[in-house]
Amino acid sequence: METAAVTDLELVARCRAGDAAAWHLLVERFSRFVYAICVRGFRLSEPDAEDVFQEVFAKTFEQLHRLRDDGAIRPWIAQLTRRACIDRLRAGRETAVADVEDTAVDELAEIDRALDVRQALAELPESCQQILDRFFARDESYRTIGDELGLPAGTIASRISRCLEKLKSIMEDPDGADRPVDG
Repeated sequence: METAAVTDLELVARCRAGDAAAWHLLVERFSRFVYAICVRGFRLSEPDAEDVFQEVFAKTFEQLHRLRDDGAIRPWIAQLTRRACIDRLRAGRETAVADVEDTAVDELAEIDRALDVRQALAELPESCQQILDRFFARDESYRTIGDELGLPAGTIASRISRCLEKLKSIMEDPDGADRPVDG
């Protein structure tokens, strides 16, 4: 089962049907999302974040039948995570929950956007994924990228621009209608 090829809607349907591989993919797809909410959004310690992580995916498995819209799995998991984090904070009473909640709202929006970008990047051709990763994530120069990919340094900017246009197209049209698949 290809990660980028399976929509959230399809993934949930497969999970509901008892597909063990789909459950594994669901955890893989949303693990960074849940962990980021715990650590960045609610500033939980690593052990607390791991406990919340386990709790969220256990609840997801046990309560998936309560999800009304299969396509809404991400906000549902985010809500489960948020509630579990708040419960964890209340149990610890180290920090005022209201203070953390205010900060968490902004962080959750940023985490959600990052997940959108990550999923869109996975839909790009490998060549675009590679060049965007090298430029934006690894902060490599045009020359370094060109040397590594066997391209003239002068063409790197235009390639990055074309790949960003493809990324923008995916982000604006997540269903992929009328989108060319070539690299």
